[in-house]
Amino acid sequence: MQQRNSGNRRPTGTDGSDFSYRMVVDNRYTKVAKGKSTLSKVLVIQAVVLLVGVIDMFFTYLKKEPLETLVVVSSSITVISIIVGELGRKRSRVNFLKFYRFASSMGILGLIASVIQSNILLKIIHDPSNWETEKDALLRIACVSIGLFVQIYSITTTTSLIRNMSPPKRAS
Repeated sequence: MQQRNSGNRRPTGTDGSDFSYRMVVDNRYTKVAKGKSTLSKVLVIQAVVLLVGVIDMFFTYLKKEPLETLVVVSSSITVISIIVGELGRKRSRVNFLKFYRFASSMGILGLIASVIQSNILLKIIHDPSNWETEKDALLRIACVSIGLFVQIYSITTTTSLIRNMSPPKRAS
């Protein structure tokens, strides 16, 4: 058959009755393509939020203030999970995506624990004049809050992607 041209002409060799024999892409593959695209955007947002947190951590280090071990470890876990998530997305590896989902959840939970442990939000609520001196802590709270919402969306997207990438179960 001749290639189709960008007109309303019918290609030579067909009378139009071959419509029922044409290939149709399974809906599952379309969902996988959309899920990969969405996960790509989520990974970029996660990386940007993490970058802001790391920059804040860097400035804390430059001020000669001690770094919290939990924050450093959780940020490292999140960086590794983003890299593994990107590899899983590109190469369609379900096990990588499952690791990404677990590790990024552990990373954000560690960051949430560090914010709760610092009690900075309670200090600011009790004495609102302290917010000027605690801008770094407020930035960390904002990053962790945004990261939590992105993580929830990431979990749903990754779970949907894993479900669509896995072959359907056959009933025997």
